[in-house]
Amino acid sequence: MKGLPSVEKAILALSRFPGIGKKSAQRMIHYLLRGDGSEIGQLILALDTLRMRVRFCVHCHNLAEEEQCWVCLDPQRVSSLLCVLEEPADLMAIEKAGIFRGRYHVLGGRLNPLNGIGPGQLHLASLRDRLQKGGVEELVIATNPTVEGEATAHYVAQMSQPFVARVTRLAYGLPMGGELEYLDESTLFQAMEGRRQF
Repeated sequence: MKGLPSVEKAILALSRFPGIGKKSAQRMIHYLLRGDGSEIGQLILALDTLRMRVRFCVHCHNLAEEEQCWVCLDPQRVSSLLCVLEEPADLMAIEKAGIFRGRYHVLGGRLNPLNGIGPGQLHLASLRDRLQKGGVEELVIATNPTVEGEATAHYVAQMSQPFVARVTRLAYGLPMGGELEYLDESTLFQAMEGRRQF
């Protein structure tokens, strides 16, 4: 905003977040400025606490407030079942669905050579170390169904072959409530290939 460099700087900072454009950032800033300043203070405190307390789990690379995350500390988890994911947000989605009782390994991204992300930039060495120690009977690869996610899945599968008897991949296909005419060819292909006995 012309003449208000501090407002413009705040809008620019917020608009860098995924899914937040300049208009959304502008609305957020105007909302914060309409109040008595307590909202801004609460936001600053929350972000500062986040910066000071949240780190990555030393074991699985999930978000944590202690040395290990809550999943790694849970003795009820099935240690022989390990799910490999791209990001902590993927872990949270699976946990929210309540469909997995094993342990996790977060890669911190996916292979993307065009953007300079190779195996050395991901948590693949620590995954190999975990697998070499033994005890994992099934490795579930849950990378996203993108070109980079598929490349990462293949890399993880190849790397884990000497250490794990069973390597599986999440099935992809038709979403619940979806209609066939609106699905892309790749989704339909995956659904057809992954069909099962009815």
